[in-house]
Amino acid sequence: MRGAICIMAAAMAMPATASAEEVAVDTRSGSVGQVAIELARQTRSSIVVADPAVAARMVAPMRGRMEPEQAVRMLARKAGGRAVAVTTAAWRIEAAAPIRSAATRPSRARTASIVTVEAQAPDPIVVVASKRDLTIAELPGQVTILDGESLEAGGVGGTEKITQRVATVTSTHLGSGRNKLFIRGIADSSFTGPTQATVGQYLGDIRLSYNAPDPDLRLSDMARVEVLEGPQGTLYGAGSLGGIIRLVPNAPVLGETGGAITVGGSLTQSGAPGGDAAAMVNLPLGNSVALRANFDAATLGGYIDKPLLGRNDVNRTRILGGRAGLRAEIAPDWTIDLIGLGQSTDARDSQYAGRNARPPLTSNAQVPEGSDADYLMGQFVISGRIGEVRVRSTTGTVRQNLKERYDATVDADAPRLFSQENRTRMIAHETRIWQPETHGFGWLIGASYTHNRTVLTRSFENFVTTTASTGVRNTIDEFTLYAEASLRIRPGLTATAGGRLTYSRLGGSGEDVQPAISFAMAQARAQVTADRTTTTVLPSVAINAEVMAATTLYMRYQEGFRPGGFAIESDYVRRFQSDRTQTWEFGIKHGQPGVSPFDVAASVSYTRWRDIQADFIDNSGLPSTANIGDGRVWSASLTGGVELLAGLRLEAGATWNQSKVDQPPTELLSLVARSAAAIDMSPSGLLDATLARSMQVPNIAQFSGRMSLGWNREISDDLRLTANGWASYVGKSRLGIGPELGNPQGDYLDSGADLRIGTERYGVTLSVSNLTNSRGNRFSLGTPFGTGRDQTTPLRPRTVRVGLDARF
Repeated sequence: MRGAICIMAAAMAMPATASAEEVAVDTRSGSVGQVAIELARQTRSSIVVADPAVAARMVAPMRGRMEPEQAVRMLARKAGGRAVAVTTAAWRIEAAAPIRSAATRPSRARTASIVTVEAQAPDPIVVVASKRDLTIAELPGQVTILDGESLEAGGVGGTEKITQRVATVTSTHLGSGRNKLFIRGIADSSFTGPTQATVGQYLGDIRLSYNAPDPDLRLSDMARVEVLEGPQGTLYGAGSLGGIIRLVPNAPVLGETGGAITVGGSLTQSGAPGGDAAAMVNLPLGNSVALRANFDAATLGGYIDKPLLGRNDVNRTRILGGRAGLRAEIAPDWTIDLIGLGQSTDARDSQYAGRNARPPLTSNAQVPEGSDADYLMGQFVISGRIGEVRVRSTTGTVRQNLKERYDATVDADAPRLFSQENRTRMIAHETRIWQPETHGFGWLIGASYTHNRTVLTRSFENFVTTTASTGVRNTIDEFTLYAEASLRIRPGLTATAGGRLTYSRLGGSGEDVQPAISFAMAQARAQVTADRTTTTVLPSVAINAEVMAATTLYMRYQEGFRPGGFAIESDYVRRFQSDRTQTWEFGIKHGQPGVSPFDVAASVSYTRWRDIQADFIDNSGLPSTANIGDGRVWSASLTGGVELLAGLRLEAGATWNQSKVDQPPTELLSLVARSAAAIDMSPSGLLDATLARSMQVPNIAQFSGRMSLGWNREISDDLRLTANGWASYVGKSRLGIGPELGNPQGDYLDSGADLRIGTERYGVTLSVSNLTNSRGNRFSLGTPFGTGRDQTTPLRPRTVRVGLDARF
C-alpha cells in the first residue's frame, strides 16, 4: 500500500473483550511501533499503527496505572497522532490531521473534530523514586529526571553525566570509583573513610552502597535517572541527608528481540587517546520470560605527567562492566526479576597536579599511585498487585572493594607508598505495599533490613618492606518500619504525613592495632569498640497545593540521619557519633520539565544539622573523622526551561548555599591543634586560623549554575539532526576543617557539546568536552601526605570523541 505500512500489535488473550478497568502499564522508550506491541500485550488489546512515519517516531517510557483507552490515547499523543477506536478492544493510531488556518475553517464544530484539548495536554511523568507512583506535580519536593537517551548522548558515561546536567549535584572528583556525591548544601567528608555518604544511591530499590564511595557505574541502557533533593529519611532512611540518586535500568521486554551497539574513539588535548564500546541485547526465552543484557568497556586516556618517574599521561583509567536482567511473568500482573551487575575500574595513576607546576599538568610524586575498584551486585525482585494494592519485595547483596595508593614520601631519597583498602559487604531487603491515590487517599507501608560490614586496612611500603598501619572494622544491622499517607483535603490541596522507625545495632574493632601496654589501656579500647544500639524516629509532613493549571506550591518538613562509627586517629581507634538533619522547604513548580513550552521550579530550604561528621588530618598525616559541632545551611535552587523555537529548547539551573558551623567543640580544636603542630604559628594564631576555617561546612560551593541548549531538526523523512551544548559553573568551596584541609577549591567553568546525525537505527556522533580547555581545580588535595605541595585536581583537557551507534 502506497506511503503506508501496517504494524499490528496482537492481544495476548481475549482481544475482543478488553476490560475498561485500570491495568499496570510499564513500557520502555523506543519507536511507536515497538511500544505499541508492548502496550497491547499489557492492556490485552490490539493496536494498529497505520502510518510508517508515526510508527518510526521515538517516544518516552510510559508508566502508571490506567485504563486501556487512556493508555492508547497517551501513546497517540506522544506520537503526535490520534487514536481511533475500531472496537472496544482494538485501536488505530494515525497521523493527526493538519490544523487549518482560521480563514479556511468551515465551522467551529469541524475544528473541534480535528484539534482537541486532549491532543495538546502533556502526559504526566511518574516519579518512581516516590515509591507511590506520584507524578512530578503531586510530589512535594524538588526532583530532576534524566532520560536514558540524554545520558548516552556523546557516549556512555558514569556519574559525571549526572553532575554535568544537575546543578545541585556535585562530586569530590577523587577519581572513578572513589568519589563522594553531594546534593544541594549538604556535604561533609572528602575522603574514602568510615562515614556514610550524605547522598543515597540506588539501583532500583537497593542502595548501591552503605558507607562506601560512589562506584561510578556506567549509565548504559538506563530508562532514567531520578534525583530527589533531601532529606529523604522517611522513605530511604540513613544516608539520605542531601537526597537520593536512583538509577532505573531498562527492564527485559517480553516477546521482543532487539539490540544496540555503540563504539567511539577520543583524543585528549595534551594527553593520550581513548576509546569506548557498549552493547545491549534483549532476547525472549519463551512466551513469558525475557533476558536483557548489556556490556560496557572504556579506556580514558591519561593527561598527567610525572617527570621524576620519566612517565607521561600516567593516569589512564580502564573500565569494564556489564549488567544482565531476567524477567519472568509468573501470573497476570506478577513478575519476577533477577538482576546481576559488575564493574571493574583500574586507574593506573593519580589525577592530581601541582598548583603552579611548570609545565602544567605535572606531578612531583616519586611513586606510581592510582586505585583499583571492583563492584558486584545481585538482586531478586517480586512485584505485582492484589486488587488495587501493589506489592514489591526486593532482596540484594553487594560486594565492593577499593584499593587506593598515595605518595607518602617524606625524604626525597627514600620514596614511600601508602596503601589503603576498603572492603565492603552488604545484604539488604525491602518489602513494601502501597495503593495509589483512590478517592483522594493513598498510602504506603514498608519494612527493610540492612546488614553492612566494612573493613578499612592501611599499610606503608618503601619497596623493600611493608608495614601495617592501624585500620578499623565497622558493622551495622539496621531494622526499619516506615509508612506514608496522603489525603486530598479539597480539590487541589493534598496533605502528606509519614514516619520511619529504625533500630540500629553498631559494632566494630581495630585492625592491626599495636598491643596494649597496660591492662587499663586494653579496657579503654574494649569500651570504645563495644557494641551499641540506637533507635531513631524520622517524622515528615508536607502540603501540596495546585494553585492554578500546571502550577503547584508545596511545603514540607523532613528529617534525616547517619549512624556513627569508628575512625582511626594515628594508632588509635576512636568513636564518632551519629548526626542528624531537620529541614524545612518551601517551593513552587510550573509546567512539566522537557515537555511544556515553559517550565520552572524553585525552592528555598533551611537545614539544622546536629553533630556534623567531617574529616581532619591527624598527626600521622592521614584523614580521620570527628563530629565538628552543629551547623545550619540555607539553600535556594531555581531550574527551568523554555522552548525558544520549534525544536530549540533552552534550560538552566542554579543553586545558592550558605552554611555556618556553630562553635566547634573543644575536642575537635585539640585534635586539629595536634595535627597542625608542625606548622610555624603562634598558639593564638593557630586558634584563630582553626576557628576561621571551621565555621563553614566543607565542600559546599556558595553558588553553582548550569545552562544548556538543545536542538532537534528533521533533515528528511528518515534523517534527523540532534545537537546539545551546555556550560556549568562550580563556585568556591574548601576541602575540610583545620589549617591543613582549609585549601580553596572550585571556582571553575566546565562545558561540552554533542551532535548526532542519523536515522532511528543508525547514527554518527561528535562530542567535545571542556570546550574552553579550562584547567580549574575540582579537588585541592591529591595525597594527604602533601604538606607544602599545593596540589590541584584539574579538569580533563579538551577531548573530542567520534562515535557510531546502531539499533536492530
